[in-house]
Amino acid sequence: MEPKKVLLMAIIAGLGGTFLFGFQVSVINFTAPYVKAFINETWLERYNVPIEEQSLLFLWSFIVSTLSIGGLTGCWLSGYLPAKFGKKNCLIFNSLVMMAAALAVGTSKIAKSFEMILLGRLLYGFSAGLGCCIQGQVLTEISPKHLRGFINVSLAVLATLGKFLGQVAGQHELLGTESLWPLLLSISGALGLGILVTTPFFPESPPYLLIQKRDLEGCLKALKWLWGEGDHKAVVDDMLKEQTSMKATKIMTVWELLKKKSMRCQLYLLVVIGAALSLSGIAAVYFYASEVFSNAGFKQELIPYVTIGTGACELCSTIFCFILIEHFGRRKLMLWGYGTMILVLALLTAALSLQDKAFWIPYCSTGLIFLFIVVYGMGPAGTTLPVIAELFTTSSRPAALVITMTLHWLGIYLLGMLFPYAALYLGTFCFLVFMVFIVIAWGVIFCFLPETKGKSIADIQGEFRKSNMEKDGNVPMIKPVCEDDTVCTKL
Repeated sequence: MEPKKVLLMAIIAGLGGTFLFGFQVSVINFTAPYVKAFINETWLERYNVPIEEQSLLFLWSFIVSTLSIGGLTGCWLSGYLPAKFGKKNCLIFNSLVMMAAALAVGTSKIAKSFEMILLGRLLYGFSAGLGCCIQGQVLTEISPKHLRGFINVSLAVLATLGKFLGQVAGQHELLGTESLWPLLLSISGALGLGILVTTPFFPESPPYLLIQKRDLEGCLKALKWLWGEGDHKAVVDDMLKEQTSMKATKIMTVWELLKKKSMRCQLYLLVVIGAALSLSGIAAVYFYASEVFSNAGFKQELIPYVTIGTGACELCSTIFCFILIEHFGRRKLMLWGYGTMILVLALLTAALSLQDKAFWIPYCSTGLIFLFIVVYGMGPAGTTLPVIAELFTTSSRPAALVITMTLHWLGIYLLGMLFPYAALYLGTFCFLVFMVFIVIAWGVIFCFLPETKGKSIADIQGEFRKSNMEKDGNVPMIKPVCEDDTVCTKL
């Protein structure tokens, strides 16, 4: 077994996926004053009048939200493109989109066109949406059973790493300046170049080669490259067992998956735990972080560095989840994470409501914010996407990830639009709204989610077969692998 090659491929796939997403979400906040000034200058030069404040706010909001619009477009195509062209070719295509986005935003100031920033953000969003879905498919398909959770947690690790590095790069001492903000927004193009150069050296996904292309020789060659020399017959048999458990081996569309009663339980879990990740309250915690740090006595010029500390805290906790997930399993970490988050949000709501009553309460609020971020990183953030990827077969996984990422991007958009109003009218009691979602998620996970640690995809499907057969009496029984006449596995 050579896990180094699997980990390397996971990192390369993630640079254009969750890492790009985390980085772009983070850096845009540090460019806000400079981009707004650039829009105003450009508008004044074109029309000889300064832009109205309301129009400027609309354009800035549109620049921020185009990342979500592009992300939705990218994830909607992530079912069709990998099925048609393969994951490897899609990674190469995605790297070209990243480079085009970097070129657009990097030259926007020279071209005196804020529309190029809009275009670049749209392309970055498309690349992140497509890349995140492909990344989720690739990681599950290239990982051996005993390392699958470990490798899949890189989805969360790379997202938090991108967010953290974005916070660092956006500081005034580095790229967060009036002259360097185009470089800050376009530096992701270097990642695209790295993906473009390295991806041709990696193999295609083994399950894709065997199940979709029926290329046994290519599948074995890819497995040997990724995992090293050895007898991989048992792995191939698991892939074929997965194949024979399905009515068809073609890649499902989203609509086909939604109609498939034999996947109904998995879909319910996907919607609940996928939505809970966006509605967990992490956005609200970050929203109030600066106010809490200020009340705790931190000087205004130090608060950006304390905020970097929250990013570092989230990164360290997801890395810790990276280590723990194969020991404790996915289900236990999710239940512990959401359960602890409920308690922390309740205490944080009380602390923020009473912070003027005693001098020590703001310090408690600061500690609770860091505790919430740690628990979020070690629990839901590190386990949700790996679990969702493991709940579905090779033919249904692309559509499942499209649904997941659609929920994610819609959640980001709706939170951005509605949370300021919730904070305005509910104040610190807005945390109670998020607590409701977390309680629901905890209950659903406790009652319906099986442990997936150390199990093949076919074994995981077997966990759901009894429940799904109650909904669909036509679920085919799994035939012995040797009875399948399409591919012989006698190596």
